[in-house]
Amino acid sequence: MLRLLTLLLICLVTPLRALTLTPLAEGLSPPWGLVILPDGEWLVGERPGRLLRIDATGEHHSIRGLPAIAATGQGGLLDLALDDDGWVYLSYSEPGNGGAGTAVGRARLQKDVLVDWQRLFSQQPKVAGGAHFGSRLLLTEDGYLFITLGDRFSEREQAQSLDNHLGKTVRLHKDGRIPADNPFVKTPGALPEIWSLGHRNMQGAALRPGSQQFWAHEHGPQGGDEINLILPGHNYGWPRVTFGEEYGGGKIGSGSEATGMTPPKWVWVPSIAPSGMIFYQGELFRGWQGNLLIGALRGQALVRLQLAGDKIIGEERLLTELGERIRTINEGPDGVLYLLTDSGQGRLLKLSP
Repeated sequence: MLRLLTLLLICLVTPLRALTLTPLAEGLSPPWGLVILPDGEWLVGERPGRLLRIDATGEHHSIRGLPAIAATGQGGLLDLALDDDGWVYLSYSEPGNGGAGTAVGRARLQKDVLVDWQRLFSQQPKVAGGAHFGSRLLLTEDGYLFITLGDRFSEREQAQSLDNHLGKTVRLHKDGRIPADNPFVKTPGALPEIWSLGHRNMQGAALRPGSQQFWAHEHGPQGGDEINLILPGHNYGWPRVTFGEEYGGGKIGSGSEATGMTPPKWVWVPSIAPSGMIFYQGELFRGWQGNLLIGALRGQALVRLQLAGDKIIGEERLLTELGERIRTINEGPDGVLYLLTDSGQGRLLKLSP
């Protein structure tokens, strides 16, 4: 109902002739994380556990020095981020006692080698199975690192408990230290790095320019993908409340809302399987500034959402004729957009007016 009512307000239309899509690299297997290097080349992470530098000709250069990665199911090498000091941050599924869990580390890139490796975070507990690792990384202007985490599927009830990292967001200093003003630092039995709870499988996150608001989206079960404004200490409900249902049918939790649970800003029923998200800041795409741009896996589209304040008031689905799963989006310094398509023959694409 939330989505249907909103769509009645604004219908967004971008003429297809206004967009130019240029392949930059192909044969990626399958790509997940993407950063733009200072020299204009691209760093791409492939989920099976390979990190690549892609030059202007589209040639792939393998990067050495990665940690041990549990590349199984949805797990593997996940998101990438780059800070102003030259640190490359990586999230990945880490093997350990009991299975695997999302971990985050950082290193410096020297030629085609990662050096000075530091592990900053390790999701606990480790869980068997290959589903719901998350994860996206955000670096803030004031020196913090946000990490989005999945509930690991089989342990979804743990998303409501503060003694583990399943179905949570985490906030750290960029060097891995725990901030003293995190919301659960003084809560008995809580892990002090937790920022929010009650999430399912979060594969998109973005900071809103100006306000530095932390927005994220997550996969629902069968229906009920959500976009949330992530606030410190808030509980987003999973699995007690959801707009989706069990695979094959069946109710989950008590419904779509409950006291003490923060409602989503946007919901997709049926699911589009969102992945990757940015707030567009450039001026090349007229009328898109401040919009949310989101990749869709199941939906095979680039989704554009328009906001008014903290409300989403309109949706447009672009590139549907491409027929490919869009995993990740990044914006270049000139306002051009770069997309990764998710398949065994994934591509790095440039989207421009």
